[in-house]
Amino acid sequence: MHRINQISPLIVYLILKHISTTMEYKKQLSPEQRKELISGLKTRFEKNKNRHKDLEWSLVQTKLETNIENLWSLNEMERTGGEPDVVGFEESTDEYLFYDCSAESPKARRSVCYDRAALESRKEFKPENSAKEMASEMGIELLTEEQYRNLQKLGNFDTKTSSWIITPPEIRKLGGALFCDRRYNTVFVYHNGAESYYAARGFRGWIKV
Repeated sequence: MHRINQISPLIVYLILKHISTTMEYKKQLSPEQRKELISGLKTRFEKNKNRHKDLEWSLVQTKLETNIENLWSLNEMERTGGEPDVVGFEESTDEYLFYDCSAESPKARRSVCYDRAALESRKEFKPENSAKEMASEMGIELLTEEQYRNLQKLGNFDTKTSSWIITPPEIRKLGGALFCDRRYNTVFVYHNGAESYYAARGFRGWIKV
């Protein structure tokens, strides 16, 4: 009986293609899920018109229905407690901006350190995930400091919690990471070790549609 010592490159290719296709399939919503998500987004849009003055829901909905690949990410934002909403429109790219607009940092995204390198640097008591990795898995990006401050102009967010934000490389390479919150009616930016994690700190993300 001969032992096969090498797998055919074609077989490897087919296996990887199957895995990739399966993963992409899992990132698609059913028609019922799409309908429910869009309905929820519409309700939030109409209840918070101060976040998107001069924008019409009918145009947003058309964008959503013609860019269904982004609906999975929006649904992940919704599922993890982010309460995504439209906060702007970029004329140059003809895209709407969605930010996590939950009053506090999304509940299902807390107790995470900043990124994979930070997670792996911990010798014990590792968190289950990191903010950067989780955002990547969801197909979104963390807010920058500028985006976070712009969000805070639309309401009072993170008055009891805090959220990781994109950290400049020069800070990150020294082991640090930035996070923000709102206290005393003021937005604060802080630093912490990137490997730290707390029950009251998560992250907010954004996506273009």
